[in-house]
Amino acid sequence: MTDQKNDRRDFVKTAAVAAASMALKDVASPAIASGATPITLPALPWAENALEPFISKNTIGFHYGKHHKAYVDNLNNLVAGKPEADLPLEAIVKGSAGKADQAAVFNNAAQIWNHTFYWNSLRPKSDAKAPKEIADLIGASFGSHEEFVKQFSAAAMGQFGSGWAWLVAEGGKLKVVKTPNAETPLTTSATPLLTLDVWEHAYYLDYQNRRKDYVAAVVDNLLNWDFAAKNLPKA
Repeated sequence: MTDQKNDRRDFVKTAAVAAASMALKDVASPAIASGATPITLPALPWAENALEPFISKNTIGFHYGKHHKAYVDNLNNLVAGKPEADLPLEAIVKGSAGKADQAAVFNNAAQIWNHTFYWNSLRPKSDAKAPKEIADLIGASFGSHEEFVKQFSAAAMGQFGSGWAWLVAEGGKLKVVKTPNAETPLTTSATPLLTLDVWEHAYYLDYQNRRKDYVAAVVDNLLNWDFAAKNLPKA
């Protein structure tokens, strides 16, 4: 008789667990049922060791595989089951910008976008030079490539704490701007062409507190001018 009672108790417990599992499944399913596609971590445009010796495979592994991925995971959790889940990333960034109640959504979405733009702003070491169209604009806007380097490096060094230095196009000219934290020119009238990440996690494993050395290494050796040219606004 005791065995029968135990069997019945086990059956009731199993049935309750199964019912709870089905209930949880029903709660979690609407976003999937609606056809929403989660934001995904985009592939790097080069191998993790391609930027050595200027940026190590170890840094890229943590920066891309941990930090960038965390922003993607966080954003998907934040927008799950909400209208934003059906929007492209740029629309999420622009739609949440400046809204206090969507600060977490903006911070994670903008950091995904900024990091993806940063990876594409870099290229493995080569002798590639800026295409004529952008080289001419640099000359017209800054006076010389050397002056651009000076201003861009100063923006990267002058950004207090975490943030970004950008080369942007606006009003037919190029200029250098800097943004703190997750802020991005994507939410302004300017068109971003290149960016440099100056959050500490971008360089600390390789350069510790020597941000100046990191900035010089990237600006002198890794900027992807073909990418910048492709981003120029069309006439």
